[in-house]
Amino acid sequence: MKIKKGDRVVVLAGKDRGKEGVVMFAYPAEGKVIVDGVNVAKKHQKPTKATMQGGIIDKEMPLDVSNVAVISPQDGKPTRVGYRFDADGTKVRVCKRTGADLP
Repeated sequence: MKIKKGDRVVVLAGKDRGKEGVVMFAYPAEGKVIVDGVNVAKKHQKPTKATMQGGIIDKEMPLDVSNVAVISPQDGKPTRVGYRFDADGTKVRVCKRTGADLP
C-alpha cells in the first residue's frame, strides 16, 4: 500500500468524491484508510465507563485505498505514487506527476 498516515489525499469515488483530507489511520492488511472528515456515519453509542454520555456520534468510516489518491505537493493535483532508491540505498516515495519527493 503506497498511502501512509499523514498523507494529504483526495477522494476519487463514492459519496464524498472530490473531498480532500489527511489520512488519520492506514490499515494495510485490509487495504483501507480513514480520512479526516470524509465518509462520516452516524453511530448510536451506549454510555460506558470510558464514554459517560451516550447518544448519536459522528464517526469516520474506512475507505478503500483504491478510492483515494495522494495530492502532489507541487501542483496540488491527484497523483500516483512510485518509488526510487537513493545512492545510499534508501527507498524514497516519489510523485509520478512531477517527480518530486513525497514526505
